[in-house]
Amino acid sequence: MSLRNQLKGTGVAIVTPFKQDFSVDFEALGNLIDFIINNGVNYIISLGTTGETPVLDKQEKIDIINFTYEKVNNRVPVIVGVGGNNTQALVKDLEQYPLSKATAVLSASPYYSKPSQEGIFQHYKTLAKASPKPILIYNVPGRTGRNVSAATTTRLANEVENIAGIKEASDDMNQCMQILRDRPEHFLIVSGDDGLILPQLACGMDGVISVAANCFPKDFSNMIQLGLKGDFEAARKIHYKLLNAYDLLFVENNPAGVKGFLYELGLIQNVLRLPVVPLSNAIQEKVKTFLKNY
Repeated sequence: MSLRNQLKGTGVAIVTPFKQDFSVDFEALGNLIDFIINNGVNYIISLGTTGETPVLDKQEKIDIINFTYEKVNNRVPVIVGVGGNNTQALVKDLEQYPLSKATAVLSASPYYSKPSQEGIFQHYKTLAKASPKPILIYNVPGRTGRNVSAATTTRLANEVENIAGIKEASDDMNQCMQILRDRPEHFLIVSGDDGLILPQLACGMDGVISVAANCFPKDFSNMIQLGLKGDFEAARKIHYKLLNAYDLLFVENNPAGVKGFLYELGLIQNVLRLPVVPLSNAIQEKVKTFLKNY
């Protein structure tokens, strides 16, 4: 099965739960994995940026990857996040991290450095050569400070063998449509924008790597499946039911928003590592109210 078929639908960029002493809460992580798989998600992203990867050390990352494989137990594919702005360090990570059971590697484009489009191309070409698994580009310019252009994405898709797809979170519908128009047949294109995925499905996207599906896995997965089948009338009902939640998830910070929701659902403790802090009391009250009415 091609990666494009295998990863059609809803992927979840899963959070990393912490205990009150800020250590990784593996029990809560296991419960969350069961919760999202049992409610219909198609695959899991371990160590995406929603998992607070900038504040995890290397051993914690390896432990989380191995725990996730064990808990998922082949029920759904697992993608591992390996991204950053030090290309050579990432090459070493790709050699050293336990990736044998991963379906693919999701790699956010280099942040802060603001490389040129040629620099971005060479970065991903280097990672693709080093990676034992297919690479998915992650374009999120709102966080990295540099957009991966449609032309660069298409060039990578056509010229670099081990580049298999993209999580496109540019918030730019025109750019999304350019990539969809020009992609090779095998190339997976999923959204990284929960609030835009419904119109993006209409344009031809293959699915989404979602934050919201941590806390609304059943409804969100149903909406994606309806959209993929072309039943946009039914999908719209779920989309508008979730619309205010999308705002609350991202109004202050991701993953502070999603952790606030998961805390109210009783799935995790509301603990984040600095520099990220929990939602303000005013927003947390809005989260409570939303869930009460939901």
